[in-house]
Amino acid sequence: MKLEFISASSFESNVKCSIHKNGKLGFSSSACTKLKIEAGKSVLFAKNSEDVKEENLYIVVQDSNEVDGFRLNKAGNYFYLNTKALFDELGIDYRSKSIVYDVVNTDMMHEDNKVFKLIKREVGSRKEKRML
Repeated sequence: MKLEFISASSFESNVKCSIHKNGKLGFSSSACTKLKIEAGKSVLFAKNSEDVKEENLYIVVQDSNEVDGFRLNKAGNYFYLNTKALFDELGIDYRSKSIVYDVVNTDMMHEDNKVFKLIKREVGSRKEKRML
């Protein structure tokens, strides 16, 4: 028998973004690395027009502040987007529920930029979290 050890560093962990109670979308450090997020870039959001019930979102990180993009903001080492109006328009209840999106690769491209899928997860109510 020959054992082959599996390195934990080969697996991505915490590649996610979370909607804050104020509607901002914050990125984990792993997500920033995967998405190559840096100051001066912007993010485009898309939804699946062929399946109106799909709650997942799609994003593209662009090298400049595009007119249709959400400008990346930085506070210390933390990056976020001002997405309150977007999530309000989409009817996402981020005020009473904790909403997290897992960031995964897709095979899609948009104008030479990689498209990532944000898989929606509801982690419970914000009230439950405060009680714990």
